[in-house]
Amino acid sequence: MRAFIFPGQGSQSVGMGKALAEASNIARHLFEEVDEALRQKLFRLMAEGPSDELTLTENAQPAIMANAVATFRVSGLSIDKADFVAGHSLGEYSALGAAGAFGVPTAARLLKLRGEAMQRAVPVGQGAMAALLGASVEIARAVADAAAQGEVCVVANDNDPSQVVISGHRGAVERALEIAKEKGAKRAVLLPVSAPFHSPLMEPAAREMEQALAEVEIDEPAVPLYANVTAAPVEEPDAIRRLLVEQVTGMVRWRESVAAMAEAGVDHFVEFGGKVLGPMVKRIAPDARVTSVVTMDDIDALVKEI
Repeated sequence: MRAFIFPGQGSQSVGMGKALAEASNIARHLFEEVDEALRQKLFRLMAEGPSDELTLTENAQPAIMANAVATFRVSGLSIDKADFVAGHSLGEYSALGAAGAFGVPTAARLLKLRGEAMQRAVPVGQGAMAALLGASVEIARAVADAAAQGEVCVVANDNDPSQVVISGHRGAVERALEIAKEKGAKRAVLLPVSAPFHSPLMEPAAREMEQALAEVEIDEPAVPLYANVTAAPVEEPDAIRRLLVEQVTGMVRWRESVAAMAEAGVDHFVEFGGKVLGPMVKRIAPDARVTSVVTMDDIDALVKEI
């Protein structure tokens, strides 16, 4: 069995999508669709930068989705070649776009709004996120609880057995850096992000997304989506809509999602548009085969393999 997976924020880089667009009319048309939907020259920003503008959440989110779905479409593979899809945080929109739950222009508009709403929810400088390396989710929860001291500090991403991300008020997250070492984490590092994603502080953004998603038609995806907040498959459109709202404030249960897919029989994970999730998958399901697809050469190799 096979799962197609799609990366989240942090996988953007200047030059992304450029070679795809030069090699494929399919990719070029998709990037034009996104530009038109957003009424901005996002593809030029992806291809040429500047990096600091591309990294802005409101630009990075639709850019990562566009690049990932373009990579999938250029491969020419049918979604039926997968048994499940999944995405890390914003990658769920890429997964749903690839699986036909909504179109790429819709995904781009939703992600643009999601990025803007997340940034609006907490003034810059008031929130933070940190990665705890060499720490289990249990250690991370204990660290977050001890660091909170009346502020918000929660586990935001359970990425793999050796990497958990916490999120919340800056003061609490900074306290957590010291507490993490005391509780056995190998390293604790602040992440270069502009908002405390996947924490209760994102509640205003969740309400904005709830309103936006209520106005969007969602079709049943061609294959089930393993949802971040439940680590379980979902197909029903209203359930998908609800889970996309919950995902804004909820924990990304990536480790559990991959483990559940492996338990369901998935032995091949194909990551489109990045090389971030593959190493995580190998740490969660060491026996699984992982293929990360970014370049045209990667696409050619995948098509021959499948």
